[in-house]
Formats: sequence, C-alpha cells, structure tokens
Amino acid sequence: MASQPAQLPLFYNNLIPLTSDLHADWGLGERTELSFARGTHAVPITVDEFVMCQRNYPIVFSEGTDGVPLALVGLREGENLFVDAEGNWTPGAYIPAYIRRHPFMLARLTPDANVLSLVFDDTTGLVGPEFESKMFDADKQPTDVTKNILQFCEQFEQAIARTKSFMEELNKLGLLMDGQAQIQNPGMEQPATFAGFKMVDEQKLQNLRGDQARKMVQNGMLGLVYAHLFSLSQMRSLFAIANPGLPAA
Repeated sequence: MASQPAQLPLFYNNLIPLTSDLHADWGLGERTELSFARGTHAVPITVDEFVMCQRNYPIVFSEGTDGVPLALVGLREGENLFVDAEGNWTPGAYIPAYIRRHPFMLARLTPDANVLSLVFDDTTGLVGPEFESKMFDADKQPTDVTKNILQFCEQFEQAIARTKSFMEELNKLGLLMDGQAQIQNPGMEQPATFAGFKMVDEQKLQNLRGDQARKMVQNGMLGLVYAHLFSLSQMRSLFAIANPGLPAA
C-alpha cells in the first residue's frame, strides 16, 4: 500500500498502487458524472492549459511560497458553478486535466523512491473486478487502457514540471502581487470584492528590463502571463452565473 501523505491531493480520499498481482482482473468503469468536483471553487492547472482555461475561467495563483496556477470555477469556497445537480460539467466549458486524471495519478510509494508509480483512489468505485475494460491482460501485462492512463499521467507530470519552472521565474522577477477583484453591477449598494489570491502586477511587468522582457518572449512566458491577465475578465462571467437575478454591468 502506498505511503499516505499527511494531506491527500484535492479530490483524492485514498491512494493505492495499481499492480498486476493485486488487480490482475480489475477493470475501469465509465465515468458518467463529475459530482466529486462540485465542492471546490479552484482547480489546479498547468501552463499547458492557460489558453484553453482563459476562455471560461479566471486564472489566478495560490498564495504561499509554493503557489500554483488555479482555474476559478466559483467565487465562493465550496462552490463550483460548472457542475450541475446531476454532476454534469457545463457543456462546452474546458474540463481541467487535474479533474480528467482522477482517480489516477503518479506518486512516489516511499519518500526516497526514484520513480513515480501509477496509483489510484480505490474509494471512487470506478476501478474494480466488475468492469469489462480490464487493466491487465491474461499475461498480467498492462492493456491499452492502462497504457493510455499512464501516458496521460506522465504528460501531466511533465506539464507540472514546466509549470513549476514558470512559477519560479515569476517569483524570481517579483511579478506576483496580492490580487483583488471588485464587481459593481446596477442595483448593488456595495461592490462585491474577491481576494485571497495572487496575480501578476501589470506595472512591474511593464517596467521589466529589456533583456528580461525579451527572455519572456523567447521562452513563451509572456504569452502565458497575458493569458492570465486576459482571463481575469472572466470574474464578471462567474459573478453573473452565481447571481442570475442581478442586472449585468
């Protein structure tokens, strides 16, 4: 059994390694709904997803020294505006890879392990001997089902590494500041204020040295930063979804 971290990742209740010995006849069930994501307002994303996410969600950064990019799917704790009562995601809206990866992920089985192993949350009811899409064949070799899951998780880990480099560079350049958004629509006595996140300081971005700005253009960082800044306009879209009775601005 995998060593359990002090705090499991978002959406995961338990993690065990997938092995041909213990799960030789296990299969993967079809996911028909995403109700497990209903209770969160922010989903971790990677830099590979900025362009897709900016069309639907504000992209912000979590607070702390190890901050990560987040797609806001709601404006209040525990509120996901994109999952309905039946667990369906809003049609046409991008579903972050972090959610699509569930219930699988790659993890170190021990703190000193040199390789990542495929693990899964065995409390979801999505992996078990009753399902026909088997994880291993008669020779206990991974089937295409398992190979595709492993490939997706490996690509996600690679994207995480690129995202860490991006965040390190943002911090090195001192471009992040405490974020705040205010929305004032007709009929509102006071503006709605949202805080508790980090965002790029546009003034500092404009004041970067020429060599720093050129480097950001060459390595693709500048495009990612502007995708983040453009996405902040989606705050109003989320506010409108959450408050359908209020007149639009």
